[in-house]
Amino acid sequence: MILGGGYVGFYTALRLRRRMGKREAAIVIVDPRSYMTYQPFLPEAAAGSLEPRHVVVSHRRELKGVDTLTGRVEEIRHAERTVRIAPAEGLAYEITYDHLVVALGSVARTLPIPGLADEAIGFKQVEEAIALRNHVLTKLDQAASTWDPVARRRMLTFTFVGGGFAGIEAIAEVEDMARDVVRYYDSISPEDLRFVMIEGSARILPELGEEMGGYALEQLRRRGIEVHLSTFLSSCVDGHVVTSTGVEFDSGTIVWTAGVRANPVLASSDLPLDPMGRVNALPTLQVATEDGQVVDGAWTAGDCAAVPDLANPGQFCSPSAQHAVRQARHLGDNLARHLRSAEPEDYRHKHVGTVASLGLGKGVAQVYGVKLRGWPAWFMHRTYHMAQMPTLNRKVRIVLDWTLALFFRRELVALGRLHDPRADFRDASSGGPHAKGTRKPADKGVGTPV
Repeated sequence: MILGGGYVGFYTALRLRRRMGKREAAIVIVDPRSYMTYQPFLPEAAAGSLEPRHVVVSHRRELKGVDTLTGRVEEIRHAERTVRIAPAEGLAYEITYDHLVVALGSVARTLPIPGLADEAIGFKQVEEAIALRNHVLTKLDQAASTWDPVARRRMLTFTFVGGGFAGIEAIAEVEDMARDVVRYYDSISPEDLRFVMIEGSARILPELGEEMGGYALEQLRRRGIEVHLSTFLSSCVDGHVVTSTGVEFDSGTIVWTAGVRANPVLASSDLPLDPMGRVNALPTLQVATEDGQVVDGAWTAGDCAAVPDLANPGQFCSPSAQHAVRQARHLGDNLARHLRSAEPEDYRHKHVGTVASLGLGKGVAQVYGVKLRGWPAWFMHRTYHMAQMPTLNRKVRIVLDWTLALFFRRELVALGRLHDPRADFRDASSGGPHAKGTRKPADKGVGTPV
């Protein structure tokens, strides 16, 4: 039983199925979504450089020989070898298992900030990337269609909270897209756009080091992006942003990318957790008690697991795609070894480098100690993540997207109604604003009037 269909769940199931035949092991994967999202490509999907469907991978299509259950995990009772699952529709049910892989990942780490839940957009799922793109393009359309300077200024102000990889890549790609498309708006100039980054620490992209993080900060500010360091979001009620440093402004878009936390459903389990709510793990990726004893039949990896980092003694593996993908493959191998009465091996990985995109043709990277800037770093970013993307099908589609982007400009259409497709029909049915002024035609029988 594999709980979670993200990096860890998907790659573990794929690896284990390759190592063990159907007669040796029955594998079940459980996730609310029937696909795995490759999150490093979400900024490019939000900017229109990639088709959103190409950054997700179907469980049912790619995990042949693996049973897929679409539902939400409600409770884990490992002592009884039971998991309670709630489908989208219908009654919850329980499933028993022999071995459990906890790969529930993480959720956005939010804070009790006034207005945050009502105003902010997350940036962790492909649906959120699509929504952000449609939202930004819709705001540009609305701003170009109003003469109210206050409303217009609010619509053209875009705020991102969190200066890690997700936040920096998201604001850089979206800003790049917005400045590219305003050329088609006669009433909007690039100077009218305001992009704001709020970061609580003293620098951005800390994983890249002070020098390269400083370079990224300089490049963002050169592009006119306001970056407020050592600053926290205090309130955003009705889109009115207030920071801890006293800066106040209205913003029509607020994107929250300020960290993650382990999936809260783990609190409804009898598995041993650390103070941060993550499952305790050994280097072999087996679940362990506080005193280091193996919990029989339980395995874990990824963002929801506290896995010791053997390459950096005394620390835990960071919640990154690099670790998640490699841990998943290692977990699949270890589980196959265990089922065949062999000893599992310790997970050890040392990062060879870090890459980040700062928009089309722009990036920053540090690989094997070599520091790259600009186009070479951007190319390295794309090459690395394309190589990590599972399945040949998706690799080819992504390369085709990039190739077409060299010859054709970004798509400008905002499918805002996509998120509420029944709005027009609902208005027409209820005599709403779209139905006013119409007269009910005489009944002339079934058919289409000519």
